[in-house]
Amino acid sequence: MDLQLKQRKAIVTGGSAGIGLAIVKALLAEGASVVVPGRSQAKLDQALGDEPAVQKIVADVGTAEGAAALIAAVPDADILVNNLGIYEPKPFAEIGDEDWLRLFEVNVLSGVRLSRHYFPRMLAKDWGRVIFVSSESGLMTPPEMVHYGVTKSSQLAVSRGMAELTKGTGVTVNAVLPGPTRSEGIVEFLQKMASPGASAAEAEREFFEKHRSSSLLQRLIEDREVASLVAYLASPLSAATNGAALRVEGGLLRSIA
Repeated sequence: MDLQLKQRKAIVTGGSAGIGLAIVKALLAEGASVVVPGRSQAKLDQALGDEPAVQKIVADVGTAEGAAALIAAVPDADILVNNLGIYEPKPFAEIGDEDWLRLFEVNVLSGVRLSRHYFPRMLAKDWGRVIFVSSESGLMTPPEMVHYGVTKSSQLAVSRGMAELTKGTGVTVNAVLPGPTRSEGIVEFLQKMASPGASAAEAEREFFEKHRSSSLLQRLIEDREVASLVAYLASPLSAATNGAALRVEGGLLRSIA
């Protein structure tokens, strides 16, 4: 299927690893050019090589200064994928103010700051796509990281509120809700949650048995499985999907709405 993304410019935050990198590759495969900001030139180069359709920008968009640097370097884009995010397991009573503020700034304000710039420009030209990579945790807050769940719920609220401003235009704003997805970071996360001495495979199995038993998939989602949905939402073919929170969480959530 041709997603009609040739000649479109996308920005993907958190695009040098995990779901973000898979999204970058999916958009490139469809002919889009992609801007990828990151904190480290070395990491950007390692992940993205010399791909001519990729513009690498050294900027930490989890900060106001980094967002401003990206906007100065790339003032316009057709597609904005707000994928940057961090997480950590931590008992609720031990989550201090600094933890709350750090996760909120990276997970929520990074997308808000960039959307505040690019979204009005999309409305002015009557075409654009803003996509927030949220999480199933935005609907079912995990007890082991309540602060993360709150930031993901916030993304859903921002996404839907922005979508209300697109009425009658060619701009859409949507969110996707991945479940636990295979990445370098989640391997460490699962080990922290697992019994002492558990192998990676045992930690994954134990996690779904004890902590995500409602999952129908009963395995980690592959990053490309999330990226394919994001690529579709970035496409002109998805014009009738707006203000939605689309699940790609392996059937973990039991509600049908």
